[in-house]
Amino acid sequence: MKSYPVRTYEAVRQALLARQEIALLDTREEDPHAQAHPLFAANFPLSRIELDAYTRLPRRDVPIVLFDAGEGLARRAADVFTSLGYTQVALLAGGLDGWIRAGGEVFRDVNVPSKAFGEFVEAQRHTPSLSAQAVNALLVNGDDVVVLDARRFDEYQTMNIPGSISVPGAELVLRARALAPDPKTRVIVNCAGRTRSIIGAQSLVNAGLPNPVSALRNGTIGWTLAGHTLEHGSERRFDPLAGLDDANLNASRRTARALADRAGVQRTTLDEATRWAAETSRTTYRFDVRTPDEYERAHAPGFQGAPGGQLVQETEMFAPVRGARVVLFDDDGVRANMTASWLAQMNIEVYVADGASAEDLTASGAWRGAKPQPAPTPAIRAGELAALLADPASDTLVIDVTSSANYVKAHVPGAWWLMRSRLSPNADDLRALPDAKQYVITCGSSALASFVAPEIAALTGKPVHVLEGGTAAWIAAGLPAEAGDQRLASPRIDRYRRPYEGTDNAREAMNAYLEWEYGLVAQLDRDCTHGFFVI
Repeated sequence: MKSYPVRTYEAVRQALLARQEIALLDTREEDPHAQAHPLFAANFPLSRIELDAYTRLPRRDVPIVLFDAGEGLARRAADVFTSLGYTQVALLAGGLDGWIRAGGEVFRDVNVPSKAFGEFVEAQRHTPSLSAQAVNALLVNGDDVVVLDARRFDEYQTMNIPGSISVPGAELVLRARALAPDPKTRVIVNCAGRTRSIIGAQSLVNAGLPNPVSALRNGTIGWTLAGHTLEHGSERRFDPLAGLDDANLNASRRTARALADRAGVQRTTLDEATRWAAETSRTTYRFDVRTPDEYERAHAPGFQGAPGGQLVQETEMFAPVRGARVVLFDDDGVRANMTASWLAQMNIEVYVADGASAEDLTASGAWRGAKPQPAPTPAIRAGELAALLADPASDTLVIDVTSSANYVKAHVPGAWWLMRSRLSPNADDLRALPDAKQYVITCGSSALASFVAPEIAALTGKPVHVLEGGTAAWIAAGLPAEAGDQRLASPRIDRYRRPYEGTDNAREAMNAYLEWEYGLVAQLDRDCTHGFFVI
């Protein structure tokens, strides 16, 4: 067994305080991660390392510190990272328990740095807010009010305040003057809980929007707890071509740039950012903060799509290396500066790329990050698998290693769901599967299945194939799919059920979530590694 260096709580804490580069990674699945972890620990499950590593950890010699809660995942993850070429891989002394024993603060939930920062901003700036009862009264009375939902559009479609318009966070300052041209119109910003409401409303206040601005206190959670009805499946969203006249755009540009300058945001160019990305001494993240549609239509090579509101909301997921350099791009002079102003206040070294033109946007389509090549495994096409499954003598079992949510939504009939991180000689998960002569491994696209198949072959000694193109190819071939949560060989711990998502959350869970958010500022004071400030 390969031995790895050990980093103590004190060493990790000192690196954070000194703003040195460090990637503190929790190798457990998302649900156990959400129960307890250090503030700047990014969730990086063992199950998906090969799919995510080269995008989320672009520098191979970045200092990495891995931990778990005694399950043995961190050591297995260290082997994977080492095999991928990472050279500074260490284990956290004592794992999560060691962190706690040393006096380290632990936090619940996901995206905690961003959520804690939102509470910090509200505490410092006293961001104006209105209760659900007050907002509902305004709407019922027909007052001059517009409600802007700062979440992703798919979240908005799940549930939204009646009459609200989808304007994801980074778009707010760019679009609000057109959506509320009368300065007497009251603007309400909401999200599901608190963070994006606070940051969105404070962005409009900071940008000098002349309208009265408030956050909807506690978002759709507060709305639901107050007994008000939500809409579902709404399609209202900002018009990307409407209202961006020169006067509005120039006003937004001036205020966004002034805020970025006040926060200490630095300037760069696309060419310099490209040179930085090739350096081996620093980690540089490059993000395009425009909408997904704009990004896919055309973007600068090497820039990953990261809509600004989500980048501020999920900072540790997009950029898990604390102490890294972050470069942002837009084509309007508003969204990157506004996003950068918040990242800078989160104690991140951030730059905005200036001087780009349409001719520089030579890439298109979705982000395609580099990935390692899996070990060769025989592949089988969807039609061939269907023939095998129709023949009982083949004794073929399909194992699906996609996310549990994707499996429940659609899977090959008769397939079993298995979580990769629980593949070990001592785990009960493999033993829960029916006996078979051979296995076919699938996932959504076959990308993850290609890495899992050799591990199952080694553990079982049975012939193993990968379904070419994954379950998507099976469905595209017109073959029947099955839905439901039957045949789960592993517990569904790969996804933390957020109390602010969906439409069937218990009131107790929503209230507990709000109480947790209220306590984050006190936790920041106890932790003392954040370096947050507010302009």
